[in-house]
Amino acid sequence: MRSYELMVIHRYDMAEPDVRAAVEEVEKAITDRDGVVKDTDFWGKRRFAYDIEHMTEGYYSVIIFDGDVELQNVLDRSLALLDSVVRHKIIRKDA
Repeated sequence: MRSYELMVIHRYDMAEPDVRAAVEEVEKAITDRDGVVKDTDFWGKRRFAYDIEHMTEGYYSVIIFDGDVELQNVLDRSLALLDSVVRHKIIRKDA
């Protein structure tokens, strides 16, 4: 299993409890596919350095997890389809 770091930015117009629930759904998706969530850090609402789709802020969260390449691919595809996600990035952490 490889170690990954996932950063997700959710829309600013969502309520904070809804964003936290969405982050929990991502964690559940990881564990359902035999991944291991090591740490979750919810940063809250932050301003962007530049406008993204006419938005100036969003809710940031970071999830560190272990999983295989297929899990990473599934997460990438799934998060790209969600309207509530402004941006996401998955990087492989060096051992």
